Amino acid sequence: MRVEIDEIGGWLQERLPGLAEEHGVPGVAVAVDAGGRVVEAAAGVLSKATGVEATVDSVFQIGSITKVLTATLVMGLVAEGLVELDAPVATYLPGFRKATVRQLLCHTAGFEGDVFTDTGKGDDCLERYVELLADVPQLFEPGEMFSYNNAGFSVLGRIVEVVRGEPFDRCMRDRLFTPLGMTHAANDPYEAILHRAAVGHLRGRPAPVWALARSNAPAGSMLAMTPRDLVVFARAHLADEGLRAMREPQVNLPDIGWGRAWGLGWELYDLPGGPVFGHDGNTIGQSAVLRVDPGRDVAVAICTNGGDRKPLMKEILGRVVESPAEPVPDPVARPDVRRCAGVYLSSTSRTTVTADEQGRLWLEKVPVGLAVGAGDEPYRTELLGWRGDSLVPAEPGHGPVAFLGDDGEGRARFLHTGRADVRVAGRIEA
Repeated sequence: MRVEIDEIGGWLQERLPGLAEEHGVPGVAVAVDAGGRVVEAAAGVLSKATGVEATVDSVFQIGSITKVLTATLVMGLVAEGLVELDAPVATYLPGFRKATVRQLLCHTAGFEGDVFTDTGKGDDCLERYVELLADVPQLFEPGEMFSYNNAGFSVLGRIVEVVRGEPFDRCMRDRLFTPLGMTHAANDPYEAILHRAAVGHLRGRPAPVWALARSNAPAGSMLAMTPRDLVVFARAHLADEGLRAMREPQVNLPDIGWGRAWGLGWELYDLPGGPVFGHDGNTIGQSAVLRVDPGRDVAVAICTNGGDRKPLMKEILGRVVESPAEPVPDPVARPDVRRCAGVYLSSTSRTTVTADEQGRLWLEKVPVGLAVGAGDEPYRTELLGWRGDSLVPAEPGHGPVAFLGDDGEGRARFLHTGRADVRVAGRIEA
C-alpha cells in the first residue's frame, strides 16, 4: 500500500478536529513522513484551563518513546567502542546488580522496573536513583524473559552520563537534537516553556502536575517535542545503516497483543505487509505513538493530551501503516482455572484472578502507588479464552494477558501484561 502524502495531509486537515471532538481529546498533533516529505496537522487546545490552541509547533510529552532516544545514545557509545552490549552494567557502574547493557535495552534484566522515586532535580538525580535500585526485587533471572522495565532505562541514562562525562540532558541535546535539527524538543519544563507546551488532562481536567520525576527522564518522564521532530528522529533511523542493529529482534514477546519481539529499544511488529517498528508513550495525561514502516519508507507520529486517545490514534495509524489485528476471543478455548487463579503483585498494581461457580474466570485489577496519581482506575472483567495461556478481557479497552511460568505446583508464576506481575510469594530476593 503506497502512502499518498498529499492525500493524507488533506484528510488530516479535514478530519482531525472532528476526531478530537468525538473522542474527547483536548489537543492532538500529527506528523507523517513519506519518503522525506512531511505533512502535519493539529487540532484542539493545549489546556482546557487556558484555551491556548494546539498547533503543529506545540510540544507534547512523548513518554516512553524517549527510551528509543536513550537507546540511540547508548548505541552511539557502542559505535565508538566506549560501551560493549554484552558487558556487565557493573563495568560502567561499579557495584550494579547482575545484568548486561543488552538486557537493559531489550527489557530482560529481570528486576522490578516500575520504580519512580524522585531523587531531586539536580544533575546528580540519576546517580542517586541508580543507587536505590540495589534494594528492588529480582523477579526472574536476567535474560530469562521480557518484562517492560522503566528503571532499566534510567540506568542506561546514567551509563551515558558516566561514559560521556556530561549530564544526560546535555548529551541528549548535543548528540541528538542539535545534529538532527530537532528544533522543538524540550528536556524539561524549563525548556518546554519556551514553546507552546501541552498540558496533560485526567478525567477531562488539566492534570495537577506537568511531569514526573527527573530521575526517570531517560525512561520518558519529561521529554516533550512536536510530532514533526519525532518523524525527523525516525527518518534518521531509516537513513543510518549504523542504527539498523536496533531493529534486530533480541527477545520474543509473550502473546499479549503487542509486537512480535523487542529490539535494542524498538518494539518490532511482524505483519502480513512487512515489518513495522515503533514505540508508545504515556505520561500524566499525555500519550504518543511512533510507527515506522521501513519497506514503504514511512513514519507517523501522533501526540495527544488526554481523552479517549486510543480510537483516535487507531484511525489515524490505519491511514498510514499496517497494524496488528485486534484479538478475537475463541469460543471453544477454555481457560485453565487452577493455573490462572491467584493474586499477582507489582509496584503499580494488585491483580486478583478468581473463578465463579460456572467456571468463568474474572480479573480484578487495582492500581497502587504512582499508577493512581497517573489516572489509572480499578476495573473488573471476565477473561475469555484466546490462545493457550493468553486470555482476552471481555471489557473493551484492555489488552490480552498471559499466564506464564510455573510456581512448582502447576500454577502460573507470572501474570504478564507487558510487565511480569508475580504471584504472591513468588518473588526472588535480589
